[in-house]
Amino acid sequence: MAAAKWDARLAGPVPHDTSYYAKCMLGGVLACGITHAGITPLDVAKCNMQVNPAKYNGLIPSLKLLAKEQGSTGLWKGVGPTFVGYSLQGMFKYGLYEVFKDYYSNLAGEEASAKYKPLIWLAGSASAEVFADIALCPLEMTKVKIQTSANGTFPTAFGAALKQMSATKIETRYPFGSLVPLWSRQIPYTMAKFFFFEKIVQVFYTKVFTAPKESYSKTTQLGVTFASGYLAGVVCAIVSHPADSLVSLLGKAENKGKSVGTIASETGIATLATKGLGTRVIMIGTLTGFQWWIYDSFKSAMGMGTTGGK
Repeated sequence: MAAAKWDARLAGPVPHDTSYYAKCMLGGVLACGITHAGITPLDVAKCNMQVNPAKYNGLIPSLKLLAKEQGSTGLWKGVGPTFVGYSLQGMFKYGLYEVFKDYYSNLAGEEASAKYKPLIWLAGSASAEVFADIALCPLEMTKVKIQTSANGTFPTAFGAALKQMSATKIETRYPFGSLVPLWSRQIPYTMAKFFFFEKIVQVFYTKVFTAPKESYSKTTQLGVTFASGYLAGVVCAIVSHPADSLVSLLGKAENKGKSVGTIASETGIATLATKGLGTRVIMIGTLTGFQWWIYDSFKSAMGMGTTGGK
């Protein structure tokens, strides 16, 4: 009798069936929607530092200036599209990562998928992010327009802002005008996020916590998750920052009608790579740490275990 064919979906502690993938999608919604919405003030400051560096110079001065000019509500501009957009993005980012990781593992076979595990992580995360960004793009464009428009020149209410973006889609390039720069920011970011997270978790469980992963408490496992997520986030911020600056600059009124290449050439690669980077390192490191912690906390509560291992 022939041995049953190896299946990556059955190789883990719990089978990866439709219910498993659906729970991963829900975990991704919680992980990304809550965390991105929670740091909206940092995002508002960062976007304004990117599009108007002469006026907004440094995180704390920018937050103080925004609060002085627009009040506390000005610091929370764009929280609606941020929450909805990143909830959708998280659903596809985390849920489809699990789907594609199993798919590519099965394509490669048991031996090759174990040998080339890092390539599986990279391919799975890149594939998932392609779809995640299609869902995010219209809402990200709306968020950036709300956050970088001069006070009183663009609606700040979620519904009104979406309506205005649609009404002016020729000049705003809504809904998918920022998709290519978004891909150029988010795909390298997500590949770094998942690759370095999985790799750092692997190092923790092979070099620091050397007993079987299951023998450690949930608290310890989630501590490993947060530390790995934070360190991965720092790398992500550096890798994706130039493209993030471009996405912000595309929403600036004086760049209306300009191509991505023209904006990049006029701004300069050094400015794209460094302006607002310190803020983004703090923001993305913390964000990524908490995203992985929320995601793995949810998975753990569902009896699915935490992500990664030896």
